[in-house]
Amino acid sequence: PEPALRALVDAAHARGFRVAAHCQTAAGTRTAVECGVDSIEHGWYLTDDLVERLAARGGAFVPTATAFLQIVDDVRGKPEGPRKDYFLGGVDGLSRSAAVAHEAGVTVLAGTDSAPFGNVVSEVRFLLSAGLSPTVAIGAASWTARAYLGLPGLVEGGPADLVGYDVDPRREPGVLSHPRLIVLRGRIVTRR
Repeated sequence: PEPALRALVDAAHARGFRVAAHCQTAAGTRTAVECGVDSIEHGWYLTDDLVERLAARGGAFVPTATAFLQIVDDVRGKPEGPRKDYFLGGVDGLSRSAAVAHEAGVTVLAGTDSAPFGNVVSEVRFLLSAGLSPTVAIGAASWTARAYLGLPGLVEGGPADLVGYDVDPRREPGVLSHPRLIVLRGRIVTRR
């Protein structure tokens, strides 16, 4: 309920925390934005007026589109009905919402929801298909995400987390699926 969510958001903000909400209904998305939620995950039926409100307060939008895109064909094969229409409408709107949110100044991030639904590379590809530039789409999965979460980038004394490629993925995004090196907390996880 709206009063409970508003109280939760206010309490979290009073303690210096941010709030994220997974929103898969038009009402849930609207309520989350109106109650001051900082990061809207999924954001089905995210309207332009809600994007403007989210932008005004420095909010984030995490479409997590690939969690749903992989089952769209299956849903399209289901019998006609309001649930099917609602699902397809929500998923179909994610691309436009990502582009509109970015243009409005909302921080768009690449999130995967949870395994086995998606992966960061597929989310970056989705953001590219939505019209975001390679720098913005890749940033949504790396430096922009770290900055939004208050984590340092590659700085002296910071956590040594990095992914290395043979070519700059901003020029050739297809290389994202083939990292040469992954370092997590200063330890090599993958080297090819």
